[in-house]
Amino acid sequence: MSRRANLSRDAILDRAIPLFAESGYNGVSMRDIARSCGQSSASLYHHFPDKQALYLAAMKQAFADRTAQLLTLLREDGPADRRLRNLVETLCRQLTEDRTFQRLLQRELLDGDRQRLQLTAESVFSEVTRELQRLCRELAPQFDPFLLAGSIIGLVMQHFQNAGLRRFLPGFQLQHDNPVVIAEHIVALLPGGKP
Repeated sequence: MSRRANLSRDAILDRAIPLFAESGYNGVSMRDIARSCGQSSASLYHHFPDKQALYLAAMKQAFADRTAQLLTLLREDGPADRRLRNLVETLCRQLTEDRTFQRLLQRELLDGDRQRLQLTAESVFSEVTRELQRLCRELAPQFDPFLLAGSIIGLVMQHFQNAGLRRFLPGFQLQHDNPVVIAEHIVALLPGGKP
């Protein structure tokens, strides 16, 4: 019986991302990932020295396209209020359309491992955060840009973190699941945003 050819680093990450999103860092072993890839655990160590390195690489890969898209929007020329609207709407769409992305982000925040959070913040989210803070300074110089950037992300995330519950709360309407409706609402609440 012949063994399958070793998968590439990216192929391993593509298989690991949904596992981490579903079960979190602590709920997935190198053996689980190897099994999903049809590989031996030893073959994973050819690409990654340990589980933490594999996890960080998976986080980077999972967020790479999304953060690149957000950076492009943040760095566009044009009015700050338009860039804010485009950013919030894009983030709402990303969270609506990609459940794995949403779950991976939520799991990381819930797990709360200090070292992994620091590595993730530094290697995945720092550039987008800097650009968002720059936009915040432009939109509302009277506010602390760190706190305002966090508030923007928090307003967006809240709508997706409670999506399952929200449908059963008084006043819910189907339009409340529409990412454009959510984005318009959030932007209207923010300084510099226009309804």
